Amino acid sequence: MPLTSPTGRLGVLRNRNLAFYLSARFLATFAVQMQSVAIGWQVYQITGSLFDLGLIGLAQFAPFLVLILWAGHVADRYNRRLIVLCCMAVQLLCSAMLIAFTASGSTTVWPVFAILVLFGSARAFMMPASQAVLKNLVPDRDFSQAVALGSSTMHVAMILGPIVGGLLYVLGPQTVHMTAASLLALAVLLMTNTRTIAQVINKAPVSWHTLLEGLRFVRSRPIVLGAISLDLFAVLFGGATALLPAYAHDILGAGPSGLGFLRTAPGMGAALCSVALVMFPITRRVGAWMFGGVALFGLCVIVLGLTDHFAVAFGALFLLGVGDMVSVYIRHLLVQYETPDDIRGRVSAVNSVFIGASNELGEFESGVTAGWLGLTRAILLGGVATLVVTGVWAMLFPVLSRMDRFPHHEAAREKDVA
Repeated sequence: MPLTSPTGRLGVLRNRNLAFYLSARFLATFAVQMQSVAIGWQVYQITGSLFDLGLIGLAQFAPFLVLILWAGHVADRYNRRLIVLCCMAVQLLCSAMLIAFTASGSTTVWPVFAILVLFGSARAFMMPASQAVLKNLVPDRDFSQAVALGSSTMHVAMILGPIVGGLLYVLGPQTVHMTAASLLALAVLLMTNTRTIAQVINKAPVSWHTLLEGLRFVRSRPIVLGAISLDLFAVLFGGATALLPAYAHDILGAGPSGLGFLRTAPGMGAALCSVALVMFPITRRVGAWMFGGVALFGLCVIVLGLTDHFAVAFGALFLLGVGDMVSVYIRHLLVQYETPDDIRGRVSAVNSVFIGASNELGEFESGVTAGWLGLTRAILLGGVATLVVTGVWAMLFPVLSRMDRFPHHEAAREKDVA
């Protein structure tokens, strides 16, 4: 089915294949967010260890780091839609394994970490393919809207998933995992019925030269390097969300349902922000918006570390999601606009390494720091470090911090209209 160029502010919604893809990704993200609440609470109940909460992130990041460059190469040589489909099927398998673990009644958590290693492996292949495939679903003129809409649906899933996961956890973790498995099965079905336009296939022989092409490309583009490394180091130190199970339990005195609501707050802020970006895309003072978003993220982490009131914590996490969404939106557009399609998968893989490191490795760093310094001090230190990184990066990459418009944005739009 050929893609058309929808007109109107929300005309991109008429694209059938984009709708199928976003629906599948919504369901998969929803399921994963549900399970993240259940897994974090299960592990903390079994061990009571902050360090083990950090290991949840490390178990997902370690295989991701090993496989991600190969995954980018695969995304450039094979059908990206099929890669996403296979990865969702592996996530479904992981859910089934979590169901079996919970049913066993085991009090040893290493099987959970083993399952998360498999999940992290699937995520390694899914991230570059899912980032790159969006450009194969819509015409250039609709790409910025598709990015914002994609972020919006993903963050709505991040809002609803933890709430539903926390509420269902009252019925037991088994209920959460079984519901997640059902949603992932539906996501697989939707991806099966999604079609993409022609993809530029890279047929160069596999070698270290081609494998590292994405890394060389990023290093040659200071704007792209600055954008994705800013996210890496800022969020790396601000990974306080990994400590939310302990924060909810020890500081706020909340249960699993309270944790679920806290986990939704960043997604709620990001979702509302992304809806605003669909309606009113950022086109001017791009650099200032990006650095401002990261600075807001750091300030909100500090507020989180200073409060023991649920409402204040929820508000801080909400604004944290707003700041994160602004930086993610700008970074994604910068990377995709600057990258030729035949190396888009490998460049997306490099971008995914930075995203994965800032999330999973940041969670591990937060767990280790909390184990050494205590929960509150670890959160405060992370927020301060994020602000320091923001200031340093503004000096190291002045071309990015002072950027007014997206590079090549106007040229791409004029070419599409012509």
